[in-house]
Amino acid sequence: MTANQFSSATEREALSGFLDKQRDALLRKLEGLSDADLRKVPTASSLSLLGLLKHSALWERRWFQIILAGRTFPGEWPEVQDVDFDTDFQLDERDTLERWSAYYREQVAISDEIVAATDLDTPCAWPKQAHRNARWVVLHMIEETARHAGHADIIRETIDGTKGM
Repeated sequence: MTANQFSSATEREALSGFLDKQRDALLRKLEGLSDADLRKVPTASSLSLLGLLKHSALWERRWFQIILAGRTFPGEWPEVQDVDFDTDFQLDERDTLERWSAYYREQVAISDEIVAATDLDTPCAWPKQAHRNARWVVLHMIEETARHAGHADIIRETIDGTKGM
């Protein structure tokens, strides 16, 4: 869906379209680079392209499946309360583009199913976010995904000079 198509879309279609655009932008920033390049931390921040994808995949799951839909996953946040969220960006030898891009796409597909089946006024199922609703979650994810796509823009340009995409 293009920006012009959003003007005649339903609210749900427009929100989903803007979120998909940001998700695609994030994934495009990683195209054509080696795992070594994806792990580089070339700016003053501690962020890498692969770390951004890993973090985005984890929070895609957390916001839509756990916070909004109320699903639980044994051994994961929020069941495990002493989680250091900065570790979402940290990488080890198991972290690859193949692994995290597949996982991200899988989580996005599940998120899309949840949004399609949920009224936008539905409150979040997780009690600590019950004052928020599905609309807020989608808007928040547009904001966060766009923020991380912007980080990825800077990192990618620093690595190889590629702009835009």
